[in-house]
Amino acid sequence: MKNLPFNILYTISLLLLIPVLYSGCATVPITKRNQLNMISDRDITASSLQTYNELISTSALSNDWQAKRTLDKVGKRLSIATEELLTELNQTDEINYLDWEFNLIEDPDTVNAFCMPGGKIAVYTGLLAITKDENGLAAVVGHEIAHAVAKHGNERLSHLMMRDLGANILLGVLSRGESTARTQQVILTAYGLTTQVGAILPYSRLHESEADKLGMIIMAKAGYNPVHAVYLWERMNENSKTGMPEFISTHPNSQSRIENMKLFLPEAEKYYKP
Repeated sequence: MKNLPFNILYTISLLLLIPVLYSGCATVPITKRNQLNMISDRDITASSLQTYNELISTSALSNDWQAKRTLDKVGKRLSIATEELLTELNQTDEINYLDWEFNLIEDPDTVNAFCMPGGKIAVYTGLLAITKDENGLAAVVGHEIAHAVAKHGNERLSHLMMRDLGANILLGVLSRGESTARTQQVILTAYGLTTQVGAILPYSRLHESEADKLGMIIMAKAGYNPVHAVYLWERMNENSKTGMPEFISTHPNSQSRIENMKLFLPEAEKYYKP
């Protein structure tokens, strides 16, 4: 393979990856998008549980019983709605990996929440000033549950595995040629930047948009008006301090997100029963 042009080497790498791509295909509920999942649900759930338990054991949990009670109430309604939705979609096997848990972490400076694969959820108290009430909290938690239901964590890890595999294949091909170490480094750096900006980041933004849509459906099915998800992100936009261009961000910018969520509303409202 000596003296092959870079575009041919890149094509060879992609061709070698195709069998792996086809071996791990899955479909996202509701959106029906095909995705790459190379890690078993059992393995990623077990790993996530360990990470979650370590975080909770080393974090200060909130003593605000009223806020904790609200989180438990919202979480219970959303978890029931999620399992009902999966049942309606004939995906009852997915419920076997769900063991719901909701924790409120005392950290007024952190505006964040997450849901691990398996239904382990944490909300930081810094987020409560923006969620304001039960509806806003339902929008956040519904969004995080949607990430887990759509298996975005699995897909992201799978993409990183594919990127690293592609880099290893490319390095192996380059090392058999006559290119210098510096040339190899330049090519590998270009490959890394191309896959990050052209694949990893766009998929991260797609995940966020997909979780917005699915999260609105989950909160609507739980009896929360999905329009409150739009209101939440309008408040998020007002509190946003970042000016990062969208194409180098893992999240869509707030205004794009709000406009997309308004487009999602009619579908989400079909599931809404006050």
